[in-house]
Amino acid sequence: MTTARDIMHAGAECINEDESLLVAARMMRDLGVGSLPICGNDDRLHGIITDRDIVLKCCAEGRDPAEMKAQDLANGAPHCVRADADVSQVLRTMQTNRIRRVPVLDDNRLVGMISEADLARHLNEEQIARFVESVYA
Repeated sequence: MTTARDIMHAGAECINEDESLLVAARMMRDLGVGSLPICGNDDRLHGIITDRDIVLKCCAEGRDPAEMKAQDLANGAPHCVRADADVSQVLRTMQTNRIRRVPVLDDNRLVGMISEADLARHLNEEQIARFVESVYA
């Protein structure tokens, strides 16, 4: 059985909820990623921020990314999967919620992320086609 842990990108870096969106944007640039998990001072996952969120919900609104905090864009608990979840559960979570990336938790701690690129490396063409159709349709 292939699990979330088998296909995830381990060691996902978090942005602290108190950090600015400017720091988040620079982290994304430096890490070469388009999203970051938002972790709270309690070391728990509080949300996910994307580069698109920063552009649409901060810059396009005329707000200052140096002043706006990551927690300002953490809209409720993100959809997650457990590290021992079967890959079919991972796909179901992503397809049902039409999300392109999902955090992986072990004992309620963030241990990795699964993105579309991770799916592409580990799934067959039919599984990928179904995923794309359900998330982008």
